[in-house]
Amino acid sequence: MKKFFKKSLGQNFLIDKNIIKKIVNLVDIKRKNVIEIGPGDGALTDEIIKKKPKQLILFEKDSKLVEKLKLKYLCNKSIKIYQSDILKFDIEKKINKNTVVFGNLPYNISSQILVKFLKFKKWPPKFCDIIFMFQRELGEKVICKFPSKNYGRISILTNYRLEILNKFYISPNCFFPKPKVNSMIIHFFPKKKNLKNINIDNLEKVTNIIFSNKRKMINKNIKKIISYQKIKTIPDLNIKHRPTEIRPEIYYKITELFEKD
Repeated sequence: MKKFFKKSLGQNFLIDKNIIKKIVNLVDIKRKNVIEIGPGDGALTDEIIKKKPKQLILFEKDSKLVEKLKLKYLCNKSIKIYQSDILKFDIEKKINKNTVVFGNLPYNISSQILVKFLKFKKWPPKFCDIIFMFQRELGEKVICKFPSKNYGRISILTNYRLEILNKFYISPNCFFPKPKVNSMIIHFFPKKKNLKNINIDNLEKVTNIIFSNKRKMINKNIKKIISYQKIKTIPDLNIKHRPTEIRPEIYYKITELFEKD
């Protein structure tokens, strides 16, 4: 396995078979379409195959690992393998109805991959479940609710479009090479009701601007987004609050008013 490991790609191969089974057993994938991001040498892939999915699509950036995977699954016609950077690939077009997405994500780009799925043009999306692995520190920020010390932009964006169904932690001992941090599995499913009619790209823009000075009051930054007259129409908004003191619903309302300008 050492000869396939590339530190530059943030690769940490999951080797604990019990954890692998626990991940795959989070959702019934029999006769479903499955996508796996970052399969590595195929440890999770092997367990997915045992559950007999209808189709399995693998996305792997590392050319040497792609060669290994193609050789390993040469006789399995239900598997398609793409050598691609998932951040540059239009994955929304490849997802069929009721697709389950697994991903042992490189820590350095895991938040970007999550946001890519959050920003799908069609919502509700065709995927029914996402099971992603994150560095624990980021995972806690993704799932936290207001108010919390971990509350921020990524939790506002995530909780706008996804529900958290399950989560558990993974020790560094379950990987090769062993990372210096703990990991976290999060099982999401898409929200289909009670979504505000706002563009998530604009929600991302609004939170970017307001959180650009996280420790300061929002009174200056919010005026870059909406007029003072519109600010006054949001009854629960206190412009002397810091970004982390403002509920997600208020960010949705600010975005709604921003879109009307």
